[in-house]
Amino acid sequence: MRAAAALALGIVCAGTLTGCGGSGKPRPDLVFVSSRSGVYALYAMNADGSRQRRLSHLPQGGSGGKADLFFQTDPAWSPAGRAIAFSSSRSGTSLIYVMAADGKGAARRLGNSPADASEPAWSPDGSRIAVAVGDPPRLFVIAADGRGEARSLGGGGASQAFPAWSPDGKQIAYIRREPGGPVTELWVMNANGTSPRRVTNLGGTVSAPSWSPDGRQIAFAAGSGGGFGISVVTLSTGKIENRTNADGDDIEPAWSPDGTLIAFSSDGAIATVDGEGDVTALTDAKNNDSNPVWNPAPASRG
Repeated sequence: MRAAAALALGIVCAGTLTGCGGSGKPRPDLVFVSSRSGVYALYAMNADGSRQRRLSHLPQGGSGGKADLFFQTDPAWSPAGRAIAFSSSRSGTSLIYVMAADGKGAARRLGNSPADASEPAWSPDGSRIAVAVGDPPRLFVIAADGRGEARSLGGGGASQAFPAWSPDGKQIAYIRREPGGPVTELWVMNANGTSPRRVTNLGGTVSAPSWSPDGRQIAFAAGSGGGFGISVVTLSTGKIENRTNADGDDIEPAWSPDGTLIAFSSDGAIATVDGEGDVTALTDAKNNDSNPVWNPAPASRG
């Protein structure tokens, strides 16, 4: 589970990203996971780190104890920015839930969620959610309305994790590990599970892909034992650029809707990095923050 490895460093105002500054109505621009309250829950903030507030609250009868520890993790915005899917083990096994993006009202468990499901990723048209299921994980797709049954995306004997839908909805990026080995690499397949192809060949650990808004690049975290850094691969050429150094624990990249920033988690804080490699811290590492995700709705709606 991503939140269990919580890490990060910051966020900055740039380009067309509005909602910045400490005044005005919070959009919010980002949702992230934090255990600052004692359980993993969802928090929101503006793009400059201001207006941090908790979105989620324990269900009725929740005690805040061990059973509620992974209350909400793995957030994923709906394409319209009105809902957030997440995984939760509040019932004893990890399942997929959906809540209103403003945090109001009760979260709804998707009736078609397989047991031990996590890492939801919404399709661009809002109709489907890809999830990782089991240990070792395999990828499935479920209807976002909670109806029907989960559909496997294949994969043979390899493990599959961290699904990420391409902006045009035609492909899914994911992390694949072959049986019997520790190496994980970035792969891409058609949205129906056909034509899988390997994108990276780094021979280490790769995780958490995130597509650029134009669909030409994928950001990911990569490491080989000493630490993790944020890298970007251009799909047409296979060229890989490092955005942060792999001397810490920079993981869970998330590309901003305007393409200017990549948010990520680093050593328990949230941060952003721009195209020049300049990193801006947004939250404090003492809060154990992770899993930043951007609001996909235009800022003018905020």
